Order: sequence, then structure tokens, then C-alpha cells
Amino acid sequence: MAMATATAAASTSLRTVYPSPLCIASSPRWWCWGIPAHCPSRRTSHADRRRWKTLLCATDKGPEQSFKKTIEVDRLIDMLRDANPRELDQIVVENILAFDEGFWVRLAARIDLCKSDDDKKDYEELAENVMNIVEHVVHKTDEKIEQSTDVLKAIISPVMHEGEEAKWPPSDPVALKLMEKEISNREKQGQLDEGFLSEVSAQLRQAKQDGDKPGLQAMLQKVLQLYASNFLQKRSYAYKGGEVIVPESFLESVIQAPENGWNKLLLDGLTAGKGNVSPEEFYAVVKKRIERILIRTEGGSYQQRILVEYLKEIQARAEEVVKVLQGPTL
Repeated sequence: MAMATATAAASTSLRTVYPSPLCIASSPRWWCWGIPAHCPSRRTSHADRRRWKTLLCATDKGPEQSFKKTIEVDRLIDMLRDANPRELDQIVVENILAFDEGFWVRLAARIDLCKSDDDKKDYEELAENVMNIVEHVVHKTDEKIEQSTDVLKAIISPVMHEGEEAKWPPSDPVALKLMEKEISNREKQGQLDEGFLSEVSAQLRQAKQDGDKPGLQAMLQKVLQLYASNFLQKRSYAYKGGEVIVPESFLESVIQAPENGWNKLLLDGLTAGKGNVSPEEFYAVVKKRIERILIRTEGGSYQQRILVEYLKEIQARAEEVVKVLQGPTL
């Protein structure tokens, strides 16, 4: 699919996923209609790489909190110091967000407290090695962000028009079908991974914070909805022992439907309207599907959160429809 490019009148910025090695100033990502453009290089000069030696610690935290933080940093430094090269890589990756300004300040202080030149040299080598690993992680993260951004551009390109801000819903209904097709194709290629979901979620948070791009916000929400719908359709629970489980089948019909068609489906399918599935039965299968998601996806992942939120949104819509159909309670 050809990828269209578009620029909005105003750009936004978003914090980087990981802090830069020295964490003196995070390098923002520059965005056009919510998609990051290429960032300025984040390579550090030799002077920057040695800046940790001269950092000054300025904090407004209470003494007790600062003391606890120092203990945590010292424990991490000790782990890094005692690790072999393979363990060092793993420890850095697992604690990547801990390498902030406070970490480098504390490491510099410990170097100054060394009583021998050999100890000081060991700590300086440790600092250099840790900084190299952090820079590598940041570089790989930037590469992944760019890849995820390219995938997102391809997905929303059918509804974007050059020189215009994002608008929703699209004027051409075919454009939405093309988005759905692109989502399916990218999923088959394994490109809708955790990094992609993280990127879309980050852009959605930024769009909500900006508050002046409702079209972009709605578009990104639609991308996540299409992802959830596409994923949940891959496995059916509507048949058991050769028989149709009606509430499960009904839920799957809602999952497969566009969000703007939920109301009619719920009206026609629930007993509160014209159907034969009680609200209680429907809520029960939604709950069961959520439980399956929680078991079969990684805890705390973007995938898990997006799928669960999608199912909860379906239930919330059903509750709204039932409330309207039953009328006000006395």
C-alpha cells in the first residue's frame, strides 16, 4: 500500500521511551500530525560522556526519602560492579530507567571516595561500560520507534490527506476498510507487536494531553480498536461439542462489528431489546473472555491492557443500551 505523508499546522512532542545516558535533558521526538519525524542526533561528545564527574546533586526530597534512594542506587552500583560482562548487560537492561541523573551523581561521589587509584580506575571503567550499554539500548529503542512509526503511517495513510489535519470519521467509507485490511496484513507479518502498541498508546496519550487534535485522537483510538477486534477474532469459543453457545456467538458478532454498529447489534441481540441473550448471560461471557485474555497474555503488557479495555468498552455499551431500553428506575 502506498504510504501518504501529511503535515499538520502544529506539531507536538513526546518524551522518549527511555532516558538518555546522562539524563540531563531528554531528547524530544518531533511529530507531524502525531507521527514522529527524524530526531536530531543524540550522540554524546567526549565531554558529555565525562560530565557525570562534575554533576551536582540538587534535590528537594526529604532526608529520609533521599537516604532510601541513595541506598537503592548503592545497591545497584554494587550489583553492576560485581557482575561479569554478560550479567552486566542484563542488569542494565532490566534497570534501564534507573540510570537517571541521581545515579550518575552517586557514582561520581563513590569514585571521589575511593582510597586507591586502582579502585577509582575500576569504577571509571564501570561507568564507561554502563554508559555504552545504555546508549546502545537507547539507540535500539529509537530504531524500534521508527519502525513502529512507519507501520502506523501505513495503517492510517488511507484516511490521511496531504496538507490537512487528521479528521474523523473519514469521508470515504472505503478508507476505513483499507485501514482494516492493512491492520490484518501487518498483524500477519508480525509487525503489530508490543513496540507498535506502545507507540500508538504514547501518541494517543499525547493527543489527549494536547486537546486540540480530536481527529487524530479518534483515529488512533480506531487503530487500537481495529487491532483488538482483529486479534480477538482469531479464536472462537462459540462452539462446544458441536453445539452453538449462543451468548459466545453473540459476543463474537459484536467483536467483529465496527464500533458504530454496536448499538444496533445489542438492541437486536439482547432480551432487553429484540433478542434472546439476557444481559446477565452477555456480561458473563464478556467476563470469561477477559479472564482468558489475562491468562494468555503477558501481565501489564500493552496488548493485555488494550484487549481488556476493548472488551470492557463492549460491556459498557451493552449496559448503556440496556439502561435506555429498561427506562428510568422508580
